[in-house]
Order: sequence, then C-alpha cells, then structure tokens
Amino acid sequence: MTRKTLPTALLALAVLCGCGGAAETATETAAAPSPSAAAAAKDKKHQLEAAKADCMKQKGFKYVAWVKPEQPQSDEDRRRDAGDYQSMRKHREKYGFEVFAEFIYPKELNAPAAQMASPNQDPNLKVQEALSEAQLSAYHKAKDACMATAGKQVLGVTLKSNIDYYNQIALTRRRLTASTLDSDPKLMELATAMATCLKGKGYTVTDTTPTALSKRGQDAFFKEQDKLGREQDDTVPDVAPPAKKNENQPIHMPSLTAEQAKPYLAKEIKAALDDLECGKDFYPVFTPRKSAIDAQVRAQFAY
Repeated sequence: MTRKTLPTALLALAVLCGCGGAAETATETAAAPSPSAAAAAKDKKHQLEAAKADCMKQKGFKYVAWVKPEQPQSDEDRRRDAGDYQSMRKHREKYGFEVFAEFIYPKELNAPAAQMASPNQDPNLKVQEALSEAQLSAYHKAKDACMATAGKQVLGVTLKSNIDYYNQIALTRRRLTASTLDSDPKLMELATAMATCLKGKGYTVTDTTPTALSKRGQDAFFKEQDKLGREQDDTVPDVAPPAKKNENQPIHMPSLTAEQAKPYLAKEIKAALDDLECGKDFYPVFTPRKSAIDAQVRAQFAY
C-alpha cells in the first residue's frame, strides 16, 4: 500500500534535541497557543467538515462531518518540542526517527494499521467501503469538488482536490520555514556545524539548510522504506520516479512483521542518536521555531 507523506508533520515533526538551559529558553519561545486561539482553530475544523458534508449531501452522497478527537499533549511531548536533550534521547533510543518503529509500535506511533483498528476511525471509510467501484469513483470526484468549495468558503484558499489540500499545507509550511528559518544567520551557522559533525561520522549531507538538515535522517529511512516496498510490489518500478513539482512523493509501504523490522530499526536508532549528538546545539534553537510554524499552518488549514 502507499501513504502520502508530508514534510514531517503531517506524519510527525522532526525529532529534535537540546540540553540544559537552552531547553529552558526554548520552552519559553515555543509557547503553547492560547486557549482562545486553540478553540478558534478547533471551531474552524468543524466548520470545514460541516461545509464538506453539506456539499456532499447536495451532490447526493453521504458524508459524515467528522473531526478526529485530539489527544492532549504530554509533558514529555512538550519537552521534546522545546528541544530537551534527555527527552529527545529517550524517544530516539526507542523509536529512532519514527520510520521503521511503526511496524513494532503501531499503536504508540498511531501508524496506519493502528488507525484502521481504532474506535476513533473516520466513519466515512465505512461509507466508502459499501460503494461499488463506479460509485467510489464518483464519490471521490464529488469529494474533491466539495473540498474546493469548503476550502474557499471556510479557509479562504483555492483548492483543486483533497490531495491538493495536503499539498497546500506542505507548500505553505515550506515557504514559511524557508523565509524564516533557512535564512536565519544563527541557524545557518549551527546547521553548518551539525553537518560537519555528521560528515565526520560518515553520513552523507547534501543540503545544509536548517530545515533540510533537521529531516535529513528521517528522509533517508523513508527512502529505504520505499525501496523495500517497491521491491515487494511488482506493479511499481523499483526506483521511485522524480516527485512532481509542488507535490509530495508517495511512500510504498513494505509488508514487514515486527521481527523483520527490528534490524532496520536498530540501524535507524543508531543514526538518530548520532544525529542527536551532532545537533545538540542546533535543535534547541530550531525546534521551538519550527513547532510554532507547524502550529500556525495547522490553524490556517484547520488540519
């Protein structure tokens, strides 16, 4: 199967690190959204779903306005988002970059397999399962049109389809990080030092911009995951084609048991810990600012 990946967050934020007083400063920088702002963002999610449901009804299709229940962020999560070194290390020692770990800890990482078995599953999946192939094609066409309508009505953005919605989220995040993080002199200096350290440990670094460097390790293991998936699937080429402009590259998920995934995770954990050590000065500065951008984009798109 395939899954659509976004620069991390939509799957997951880059796993970041820090230490000592730096983490304390980062915590202050990455202040949580105010209760009123969080409530407004949640209300917009419900408005978007209601608009989609109304549009689908007008087109003769059943669609349940559904907003996934949000899990409260734990203190450990907040410390990681703030760049706390010990919290980051503890997380990476078990999950690495959160790529192959999902085969071993699907529930803990909310992997696709766990989502399908969750009681909080999107009810629209069952609606679609009951449709014939022809009906499903028409359903998706109507859903794309309704996303465009709801996007303009609720979010004030121009969308072509459901996939375009996620592409727009990714593009907006890229633009914001490029304009604020990748051009910051201090972060660029810290990123260069981190890249030098990683190269010294034998890792390939092709892009030293802060954002690219923060997800370098995770991207490398997503590529390995995609390679395994392609090897198992005779219907797709063994080598991934170049991603289309302004679109995200789908990952072909391999079929792996927990035991089969363990050697890959062991390799990933080592790489994640090396990345952590090399970035201990970089991440406490980068993390809270990146987290703030992610929160801004989620609010803007009611995601």
